[in-house]
Amino acid sequence: MTVLIDRPTWPGRGRLWSHLVSDASYDELHEFARRLGVPERAFDRDHYDVPAELYDQAVALGAEPVGGKELVGRLIASGLRRRKRRT
Repeated sequence: MTVLIDRPTWPGRGRLWSHLVSDASYDELHEFARRLGVPERAFDRDHYDVPAELYDQAVALGAEPVGGKELVGRLIASGLRRRKRRT
């Protein structure tokens, strides 16, 4: 079981953001986000959006830093990837 985080390179609302995912379960991911202090509203389908200010703390709590491509690849391989529905 691993929680993964990519570098904060995604801009939005005047900040940079990381993605936090689990390659094992959503329960693991939600528990980790609670410990990190990330609000539930930051959860988007299969990941949490985490502000750059919390990146170092997430790593200190045990999140594995990975590149964005690896993060997505491992999320897909885990079967936990939830894509946006097409309209």
